[in-house]
Amino acid sequence: MIRRAFTLVELLVVIAIIGILIALLLPAVQAAREAARRMSCSNHLKQIGLAIHHYENSLGVLPPGALVDLRPDGTYWTGYLGPHARVLPFIEQNNIFGAMDINTSYGDLANKDAVGRVIDLFLCPSEVRREPLTHAAFGDVGGVNYGFSMGDWYVWNGVGSGSPPCRSAFGVNFSRRWRDFSDGVSNTLLMSEVKNYQVTVRDCGPFSVINDPNNIPPPTADPLTVCPEYQASGSCRVFRNAHTQWVEMSCHHNGFTTAWPPNKVTPGGSGLSEPDVDIISRRERLGGPTFAAITSRSYHPGGVQSLAGDGSVRFISQSIDGFVWRALGTVGGGEVIPGDVL
Repeated sequence: MIRRAFTLVELLVVIAIIGILIALLLPAVQAAREAARRMSCSNHLKQIGLAIHHYENSLGVLPPGALVDLRPDGTYWTGYLGPHARVLPFIEQNNIFGAMDINTSYGDLANKDAVGRVIDLFLCPSEVRREPLTHAAFGDVGGVNYGFSMGDWYVWNGVGSGSPPCRSAFGVNFSRRWRDFSDGVSNTLLMSEVKNYQVTVRDCGPFSVINDPNNIPPPTADPLTVCPEYQASGSCRVFRNAHTQWVEMSCHHNGFTTAWPPNKVTPGGSGLSEPDVDIISRRERLGGPTFAAITSRSYHPGGVQSLAGDGSVRFISQSIDGFVWRALGTVGGGEVIPGDVL
């Protein structure tokens, strides 16, 4: 009897064919997984969008971005809750909201047990760093991948400045109503994606160039020319944990601005050693004035998921014209938005 067997050449050919098939199939599998993650991310934003509408239906206004006041002794009082925390009752997190004392000041340890947790709805499935941050006042607190729209460069001009609020849907010491959206709710951003553990240059004090609410640079400007503080000069500090605290009330933790279009890469830090940073002049709870470039970023290839005022979620290309992106961030700028954007 003659026994048949694979020759070494035949075996190598079979292995090569299997390798080629795996190489062909792997990108398709990865693309299918990313499509599923992107759909799940969109559903997260839709749920938060519904929560914002329920909040407005119940209270008659949208949630404020932050509440800051100057005490008689010259110190600043900051309300505990940011907008993510304020919508908790409308995303079936009443138990967490009910366990918090909302009348305490920012960071009060009385709320540590309540806020020291991860809220899965606030995180995109594509986020690569989902681990909680250990915080002295908040415990092991989770981050956010969905930031509220809180300005272009101009966020807030500080306590007692008398300046108008920022041009976006959310901000410091004010709550908008839908009637304020003269551009139309379908043409105005409420939220867009951001990255957890984003590196940020902060607490620089007043920027040398960008310090006038009515005179901000265009989205086509050179970052280092209009904001040399990107190089972390002077009192600027590099902070590596932005967007890590859902309970926070600062734009570098729970917001984004339309200073730059989505996914724009802005190197910063000493010697521009950090490959991509956000920047904020002075945090709101330190009294402002606050000018910031908190860029919408995501791990989805090619763009970001964004929530409009009508509750719709759209994937916006990172190649969007910066002026159109800036226009989407205003509630009453009077701009004409191309019909294929939102």
